Amino acid sequence: MAIGLAYATPSADTAKATMGIKVSPPEVKAGNVTFNVKNDSKDRVHEMIVIYLANPGRQLPYINAQNRVDEDKAGDKGEVSDLKPGASGTLRVNLKAGKYLLICNQSGHYAAGMWTEFTVDP
Repeated sequence: MAIGLAYATPSADTAKATMGIKVSPPEVKAGNVTFNVKNDSKDRVHEMIVIYLANPGRQLPYINAQNRVDEDKAGDKGEVSDLKPGASGTLRVNLKAGKYLLICNQSGHYAAGMWTEFTVDP
């Protein structure tokens, strides 16, 4: 599995990512936002966590021993947890304007490139 593809990692080549998150649209207006999440995997559990980037471009706090982001320190705004292969879930959250990351924080998934940027406009 590829490692070092975490957000804001210097010289990370995301073309080598073995996992990913697709979001459509990539930006919305501030306020109540509904995420309809589907795990397209045929064999892995995934999740989708919304993280506010107080300092865009800065690496997220990481727990190396667990191979995952420290959600509490990173600014977790809500999540759709533990979706089995093919399963769906919904998250409705009130978001202020700014930059966010959508990540999967199952062990090793974030480091394998399973994240995407998301913008909330004023």
